Amino acid sequence: MTEHDTLVLIPARMAASRLPGKPLLDIAGLPMITQVLRRAREARLGRVAVATDSAEIVAAVTAEGGEAVMTRTDHPSGSDRIFEALEKLDSEGRIKTVINVQGDLPTIAPADIRAVLQPFAEPAVDIATLAAQIHVAAEHDNPNVVKVVGSPLSQDTLRALYFTRCTAPFGEGPRYHHIGLYAYRRTALARFVALPPSSLERREKLEQLRALEAGMRIDVRIVDSVPLGVDTPDDLEAARRILAKQA
Repeated sequence: MTEHDTLVLIPARMAASRLPGKPLLDIAGLPMITQVLRRAREARLGRVAVATDSAEIVAAVTAEGGEAVMTRTDHPSGSDRIFEALEKLDSEGRIKTVINVQGDLPTIAPADIRAVLQPFAEPAVDIATLAAQIHVAAEHDNPNVVKVVGSPLSQDTLRALYFTRCTAPFGEGPRYHHIGLYAYRRTALARFVALPPSSLERREKLEQLRALEAGMRIDVRIVDSVPLGVDTPDDLEAARRILAKQA
């Protein structure tokens, strides 16, 4: 993989139910989407673009000197949005690897974006993602903290067996907080978005289970910490405090 065949895409939309218009909310003097865009660029993995259905988001991205592509408004998920953006931006098929960086992760570390590609050293891996060990007791039982259950391949890599909102696995030992940042081989992304929602996906409300149920391989790179996802006003204030200190 090189920067010429890797594309970082940031899906962003204005219609978030809990925090409407959040991509344009101010964090440390910049719209949140701009903060995410800057971190994706700092990862230095190649071309970076924002996939959106909003002209306002396009304007904010272009004001930063970034690239944005308009997509349909009716996509059920960010994965569908980035696949449409990929096809628009690279109809000739030169891009082989796509990284999906969620547009509500303004504190994501560029090094962690780079880390998500490491599992692709194994050719059998279709999709790669991130997780961090849980150290806060309350997170073990919190259904909003998605856990990945995996078979260890090395000190810092798991092969994913399941993702769940439950406390899992049972017994003594580490548990891992899944981080919703993904890298796809292009062929795997095309296959994934063509699949219908699976039974476990609908039950757990976790899109990645569709891939596992279809027999696709997901490997997980373990990183040191979980980036703050901005979903509520309290999250927004926390992100403002974090990035104000870094300014």
